[in-house]
Amino acid sequence: MAAYQMNFNQDFTSLSVLSSAGLRLYSIAGQDKVEEIFAKDNTEQIRIVERLFNSSLVVLVTSQKPNCLKMLHFKKKQDICNCFYPSEILCVRMNRQRLIVCLAESIHIHDIRDMKILHSIENIAPNELGLCALSLNSHLAFPICQASGELRIFNANKLRTGMTIKAHDTPLSALTFSPSGALLATASERGTVIRVFCVKNGQRVQEFRRGVKRCVRIASLVFAAAGDYLCASSNTETVHVFKIDSRAVEVAELKAIAEVAAKSDSNAKEQATATTTTKTSSSSAAPAASTAGSTTEEAAEATPGGSTAASWGGMFTKAMSSLLLPSQVSDVLAQDRAFATVVLPQPGLRNICALTRVQKELRLLIACEDGFLYMHDFNAERGGVCKLLAVHDLRGALEDVIELQLSESVLKAQTPKALPQQSLTMLKSCAASVLIENPDPVADNSYAGILRGEQADAMSGEWRFD
Repeated sequence: MAAYQMNFNQDFTSLSVLSSAGLRLYSIAGQDKVEEIFAKDNTEQIRIVERLFNSSLVVLVTSQKPNCLKMLHFKKKQDICNCFYPSEILCVRMNRQRLIVCLAESIHIHDIRDMKILHSIENIAPNELGLCALSLNSHLAFPICQASGELRIFNANKLRTGMTIKAHDTPLSALTFSPSGALLATASERGTVIRVFCVKNGQRVQEFRRGVKRCVRIASLVFAAAGDYLCASSNTETVHVFKIDSRAVEVAELKAIAEVAAKSDSNAKEQATATTTTKTSSSSAAPAASTAGSTTEEAAEATPGGSTAASWGGMFTKAMSSLLLPSQVSDVLAQDRAFATVVLPQPGLRNICALTRVQKELRLLIACEDGFLYMHDFNAERGGVCKLLAVHDLRGALEDVIELQLSESVLKAQTPKALPQQSLTMLKSCAASVLIENPDPVADNSYAGILRGEQADAMSGEWRFD
């Protein structure tokens, strides 16, 4: 494990910091204040941490039991359940409806309210990196080929298989959805080209060139909270921010609507033709005058519906022909320069980034495996090099974090304060398939817990994680 493993929650308002010494959760309250809200020793060798938005729900996976997913309520210090899987857990993704567990050759979809398994995607192409992405509206994307960057989109809400997209010629290294779930960004193992696709029809919307260096691995690929920018970090010292072309997104969505209208038009025509043929055949034994009259009436009835579908199709065709000009498509695909950049002090470190609002101001956050959180200004009008505003040291058990304001010449370190050790008991299991267990609540018997009067009450059926 890296010195410090950093991970944002789904809306970038919280950050988990995992090291060999312990796990800590921080709330990003402002530019100059990051508050520790939870701490735990790492005696279990935790290697995966995910928090559900700003709730008290946290899921853990340890090296001691790599096939066990532990869900806990960290404010009540309770285990909620333990889920066991056939093989090692490589990745966990969550939103407010679904929890996704990715193994090397299967993906399991849970209802997050009761952890019931809704569906399992079996026999997928070996996915040793556990690469997958989950949107807030439960679109799931995962690679389906080891030799190329081909992926599949799956609707985890309706449990339906979606389209397949050939994103790159080489295997994928990063996937991410926009907050609305309308766009999907991808990067390959080469790491030089980043592509953005429309989820509705798989059309390529934009293509960005991160650089020309070889053997560059994308460490973080994430959309801004509003979906109008895309951030990418790698093992180089430069973090790139690309601007999403709203016009290109509109063109792709109109094309998707046009394709649906054209398909509906085709189906309507086929149905009208089949109906006319069937009725004409059934009335062939009737008198010629009657047959002619009925055929005329059927044609008159079928024509309005067909003309309506045709008019819709024609409208969208005109709209698309006015938008999809060769020069515009060329301009969209030529947008390969970063809108903004950040140059980090040291290359070769893994960084994860987020572009979100902190106290109503747009900020670029970069969490580095050296244990520091860097906050940069972001100019949405001009772009360019982002100015460093503050640095937060999250490496130790501190009463507060060490903060660096650029107007100050010296860092003022706070006195470390030892945190009480916390431990959670996991149930033993040798299950060969997915098994869910609900352990009894573990009371906080510490002296501080007794003074506070905390009791490990059982979780309610509504599962409120506030």
